[in-house]
Amino acid sequence: MNARGVAWRVLRDVHENDAYANLVTPVALREARLSRSDAGFVTELVYGTLRMQGLYDAVIESAANRNLDQIDSDVLDVLRLGSHQWIHLHTPAHAVVSESVNLARSVHLAKSAGFVNAVMRRVTERDPDEWIGRVAPDSLSATERLAVRFSHPSWIVDDLSRALAERGLAGEIEALLSANNDAATVSLVDLRIARDAGARHAEASESLDDALEVDDRTPFSLNLLHGDPGSIVTQSGGQIRVQDVGSQLAALALWGAREASAGENWLDLCAGPGGKAALLAALAERSGAHLVANEVSEHRAKLVRQALAPFPDAHVTVNDGRSYVASSERFDRVLVDAPCSGLGALRRRPEARWRRTPADVADLVVLQQQLLEAACHVVAPGGLLAYVTCTPSISETTDVLAHVMAGRNDFTPVSVAPIIRHVTHDAMTVSDDDPFVQLWPHINNTDAMFISIFERSAK
Repeated sequence: MNARGVAWRVLRDVHENDAYANLVTPVALREARLSRSDAGFVTELVYGTLRMQGLYDAVIESAANRNLDQIDSDVLDVLRLGSHQWIHLHTPAHAVVSESVNLARSVHLAKSAGFVNAVMRRVTERDPDEWIGRVAPDSLSATERLAVRFSHPSWIVDDLSRALAERGLAGEIEALLSANNDAATVSLVDLRIARDAGARHAEASESLDDALEVDDRTPFSLNLLHGDPGSIVTQSGGQIRVQDVGSQLAALALWGAREASAGENWLDLCAGPGGKAALLAALAERSGAHLVANEVSEHRAKLVRQALAPFPDAHVTVNDGRSYVASSERFDRVLVDAPCSGLGALRRRPEARWRRTPADVADLVVLQQQLLEAACHVVAPGGLLAYVTCTPSISETTDVLAHVMAGRNDFTPVSVAPIIRHVTHDAMTVSDDDPFVQLWPHINNTDAMFISIFERSAK
């Protein structure tokens, strides 16, 4: 099967089975054994089509002169792939039409080949700017135009606009939406350096091939230049892991808030699937501390155990994090990496924007509040508590903090910006306007990670 066929099969898996593109695409590429250039083309087709699906669906509806629910979903994915090649990749019109028809025939949709031919001919009759003007006219509201043009649901545009405005960035919504549609850098964390204070990138890099380069934004970060990151993870025995720089900074901030003492006990309350837990375990080993990584389900706890395999001293537990509200245990550092809407990771999880709903967020907020309340209970006197999310949504970040901390006088916010600057050697631009730090894709080239830290009073 050629690259377009592989991309179509991945889209079908995403749309039919609620699969995650970041998980199924590497598997499909390995099975297809494509060349490096074809593998890159598949990745672009899958991620690009999913990111811009809202715009392409509006174009297809107009070109087909029928509602999307009148088009079979498997045919619709052929049309989406063709639209991406025309609107985003600027593939010549004749190639877009012929390759779309060939794809339909190759995946047993020959009966729809004539329909695909007709629709793609109409799509390629207009240039991309004409289509945007046609499907996002001035008669729409500002939010609706942005939603179509940048391919985000309207409610997400509103949510992100509010988050930016609350943080003094009201004029940057287009920049953020545009960044969400860019391909994210594949970042990795080198746990060999994190666990060993004497190690340096220059030494560790001797064993790396030309697929990786050092990323100076954290002491342990690498960027993937090409190839399959899974093979690098395997070759390193799990000591090099895929992890966005924003996620690395969440763990680094809790570690770097003050010097760790040997014998400290740390808790990652919501550890699955294990990325931040692995970095914390490396930092705990360096500091002489002990990490407990908790996860609510056995399935996700298994992923945490796999992530922590290089760190035998770390301990994995399976509990509902909310149950810690009745625990007698106390920890010197607690991380609450709360389940969230994931609106900060739309670059890497492009299908998430089409799956999440406002009702999901409302349910998550209740869970986030309960988890943070439980975490407050187990922080030792004088200990540190980090609440982080991979979303900038106000309802999931500062509103949660306000709700939980309003009834307490034993936790004091710690200013995170100086910590971030210290652990990154001033490589990151962060604001001192608030005690917390909000990272942004369009400013920091990271996921939109929210990081807050509190210190419990010693009494």
